[in-house]
Formats: sequence, structure tokens, C-alpha cells
Amino acid sequence: MADPVAEKSGFLKMYMSNHPDTLVAYAKWFGKVQEVIKSAEMSAIDTKSMTLSCTMQNGTKKDVRVLIEPPLRGYDDVKPRLLEMKALAQEGLGMIKAPKISGFVLPKKAHMTSLSTIVPGFLYFFAGSTSPLGFISTFLPHTPLKAFTQYTYAENMG
Repeated sequence: MADPVAEKSGFLKMYMSNHPDTLVAYAKWFGKVQEVIKSAEMSAIDTKSMTLSCTMQNGTKKDVRVLIEPPLRGYDDVKPRLLEMKALAQEGLGMIKAPKISGFVLPKKAHMTSLSTIVPGFLYFFAGSTSPLGFISTFLPHTPLKAFTQYTYAENMG
């Protein structure tokens, strides 16, 4: 059975030629190349690995094989995996830094939306005839529900 990624490797090599920085990051991070890489080209790719042809700073060429773990199941897995590998390599090499969330603020209108949902819900379920807000229970159909939940709770506790 033919490798589905290798069959379309011509297109992938052409596409990746527009992303030389990504190929250099793959070679340095996943290929563990310590030397300075001037440029890199994808020379082969299949479901299990890709081969990168790297030009080093001193002008020599070096082929670097990068394993793809776990192996790709098919051609549709190529793009998401290569994007994932790019992010891992760039973060690992310090080319990008992962954002650090230091706080969270709700938009001003969100507070009003929350209150307009929570307060009526609270009144609906907890305002009863013995509550200071008991007069509201006359207008709400929650009394049978409240009575049932209190009866069930008391029955299970006793």
C-alpha cells in the first residue's frame, strides 16, 4: 500500500518552500541540530518522517531526518501536525513565548447580564412564604417545586 503523504510530497515540498524559518525550526528542535543553519528545504515527507536538506553557515549541506510521532494516519493529518510541530519548535527554541494569563475581567455589560439571570433565579427557587420576600411566592409557580424538593430532602435526611 502506497504512503498517502509521500504520494503528495511534491505539493508539500513546494508549499513548505515558502516557510524556510519553520523548516529551520524543525531541524534545530526536532532534528537536534546545534550548528547555525543558514537555510533549509524539505526534500521528502511521508507518514513517519520528513527529511530536511539544511545549508549550514559554513556552506556545507546536511540532511536532517525529523521523525513524526505518532505517525500520520493520512494526508488530512499533515497540516494540523505540521502546525503543532511548528508551535512546539518555535516555543522550545525561544522564538515565541507562550502567553501568560495574569488576570480576567468581565466586560461591564456582563455583570448586568449575570445579575439579571441570577437574581430572578434566586427569587424563583428560594423566596417562599416564610421568607421576607414571601409575597413574591404568590405570583410564582415555584411553590409546588419547592415543596417537593424540601419534602424529598427531609425524607432522605431523616
